[in-house]
Amino acid sequence: MDDTVRQPQLRHDWDLEEVRALFAMPFNDLVFRAQGVHRLHFDPNAVQISTLLNIKTGGCSENCGYCSQSAHFDTGLERESLMAFEEVMAAAKDAKEKGASRFCMGAAWSSPKAKDLEPVIEMVRGVKSLGLETCVTLGMLKQAQADALKEAGLDYYNHNLDASREYYESVVTTRSFDDRLDTLQAVRETGLKVCSGGIIGMGESRDDRVRLLIELANLPEHPHSVPINRLVKVEGTPLADSPDLDIFEFVRTIAVARLLMPYSYVRLSAGRETMNDEAQALCFLAGANSIFYGEKLLTADNTSTGHDQQLFERLDIHATLK
Repeated sequence: MDDTVRQPQLRHDWDLEEVRALFAMPFNDLVFRAQGVHRLHFDPNAVQISTLLNIKTGGCSENCGYCSQSAHFDTGLERESLMAFEEVMAAAKDAKEKGASRFCMGAAWSSPKAKDLEPVIEMVRGVKSLGLETCVTLGMLKQAQADALKEAGLDYYNHNLDASREYYESVVTTRSFDDRLDTLQAVRETGLKVCSGGIIGMGESRDDRVRLLIELANLPEHPHSVPINRLVKVEGTPLADSPDLDIFEFVRTIAVARLLMPYSYVRLSAGRETMNDEAQALCFLAGANSIFYGEKLLTADNTSTGHDQQLFERLDIHATLK
């Protein structure tokens, strides 16, 4: 086998058999290959840090089977209205002081109404004034809404595909897979950077993981950021009893994402609190180079910032601003 790392071709035409073959590689060969590609485009010892703040909690009309904020499930989560501008600014300043370069704001909406979007636009302007990159996740967007957010200074819009097209209806039925693609198209056409990935460990097969990554890699433009989430099991949701995913399969998913989307930031996202330091180190070796930093990811617990700082010191990893 030729293990020479070559300059990867930027492709949007991956097929099922090619990506199946990548997943099937011996683990060490796959991680070695992914790390080689990673080094062609990124500092291998740098990780981009983002902070995610839930600015509006609960009451979402979608029935995403993993989500604590869905109005369809009794998860014990109390609904909260949109946060005040001053609270968001205080959180953003704190995030910057702790090393974050991007501040992401999430609201539990199926899609924002006009009255919802105006205060969010003010938050985007405020966070941008601090010198932070800005990102929001607000559900489905129309073109005019994406335009308004771009004009306010938004840098990124997050809208995950969650699962493969084939497995999607096992996760959510109130919003179609094509609805998600339409939002990504609106965001791209506006000129915003796309942040889009999926959730691993929802009972899907390896082929579903293959198909999810193909959907992302074969978009007209690769997402600038690709969050790979490990399912956080929330009591009261339909996916709370999903079988545990083998950690090496998760690392394989990270590595294949790096190979398919060599210029994208691959973000180690939700579920890090269930992973030990060794598993996270393997993910960084396989090409992950971004994390969410902070005590909470929307409503789920996250690894503490102090622990992350200790891990970075042990691995000689430093934060990067881009």
